[in-house]
Amino acid sequence: MLESVQELDQKYHDLFYYGEWIITIFFSIEYIARIVTVKKTSKYIFSFYGIIDFLSTIPLYLSFFIVGSQTLLTIRALRLLRIFRIFKITRYVGESNKLKNALIHSRVKIFIFLFTVFIIAIISGTLMYIVEGEKSGFTNIPVSIYWSIVTLTTVGYGDIAPITALGQLIASFIMILGYGIIAVPTGIVSAEYSRSKDEKIHMNTTVCLKCHEKLHADDSNYCHHCGTILNSETKD
Repeated sequence: MLESVQELDQKYHDLFYYGEWIITIFFSIEYIARIVTVKKTSKYIFSFYGIIDFLSTIPLYLSFFIVGSQTLLTIRALRLLRIFRIFKITRYVGESNKLKNALIHSRVKIFIFLFTVFIIAIISGTLMYIVEGEKSGFTNIPVSIYWSIVTLTTVGYGDIAPITALGQLIASFIMILGYGIIAVPTGIVSAEYSRSKDEKIHMNTTVCLKCHEKLHADDSNYCHHCGTILNSETKD
């Protein structure tokens, strides 16, 4: 990112260049080590994080094979693939897995919510097209739907605006509705996140005396890890 700032690149070009090589070498070592150590190499290489690892490492090496002034823009575009390294951070953040699971479990609710918002945008956009017309900038229904989406999300670019009293009344209603819409997906994911967290706490009530495994449901009679009978006295 700093390299894209022309003033900084001119002043610290060598520092950026050698620093990039050091980072790339570490990424390369990690990538090779993962390929060597994993049980199923192809499964890792073609997995999401495997592809991210590859895209994060390969751009600098490609600069050796793509030479010539006419390909400088190509090299620059390929080197921008380094931004994919930011995805690697999430692998080491435990809480990200909980958030991912909460999103997965609430995907149906979120889909229904987004579908409802899409319907509202279509209806309100069509209505604004009828009320305002081409003179106000609502030249067609897709453009009107675009305005409705921008208004519902409270972005408000201002490139299109209603001028009639009825149109402004409808726009005001859509704006107010937008504030409520923003809160809905947050509530859905938060509720699912809290529920999964409560379930984990609920499962950590029985401890195996042999292997000290804690992840058991309250009604478990045997340890799922070693098979030892669980005693009610081992309750925390």
